[in-house]
Amino acid sequence: MALTTTTLSSAVAVSDNSIVVASATGAAVGSLVLIDQEVMVIGKSYVSGTTIPVYRGQNGSVTAAHASSANVVFFLGTDEVAQSPQTLTQWPIAGRGRPLVSYSASGAIALPTPGTDQVVLLNGTSALTMTLAVPTTDMDGSILYIVGNGKAAHTVAPTGGLGAGGTALDLLTFATGGQQCVAVIAANAVWVPLPSVLAGTLTNITVTAS
Repeated sequence: MALTTTTLSSAVAVSDNSIVVASATGAAVGSLVLIDQEVMVIGKSYVSGTTIPVYRGQNGSVTAAHASSANVVFFLGTDEVAQSPQTLTQWPIAGRGRPLVSYSASGAIALPTPGTDQVVLLNGTSALTMTLAVPTTDMDGSILYIVGNGKAAHTVAPTGGLGAGGTALDLLTFATGGQQCVAVIAANAVWVPLPSVLAGTLTNITVTAS
């Protein structure tokens, strides 16, 4: 089953046992529902319609209130990414277990696993030319840290531009004066920079058209 995204038509309180959505496409008995960071399961009494009975706080998630218009993702257990076997290490992993991916050649940056953050290291002093695909809808809240592991004018081209800004915001260029870092967060299948460019011009890392 492909992940299906809609929105809440009304707010959900902690004590509610049903949700009202804008579209029920992808909803079925036993399907999983992700709203913010709470996972729910659609109840057996559901037949059709946009009012959906749910079992709250599944898969170790915390039951929480959700605002109207929050993203709702319908999916199956088979859509979830399997976890890698745990390994013992002699020292703490940087970022409390946050995955780290290292690149020494130009290419595409791998997307983080949904529900996790990820650190990307761009190695060396020769500029790497990297591309970044749009995040998937189940990655909302995942943060991607792109770090220059050496002084170089690396470039990162996010598909669709940062904040869905198109060609005006579709190229990140690292400065060569020092090691640089940019952080982006996934929201509604868009990479949004942290902090966002509210006005004016960024220093050190320049956002330009490609």
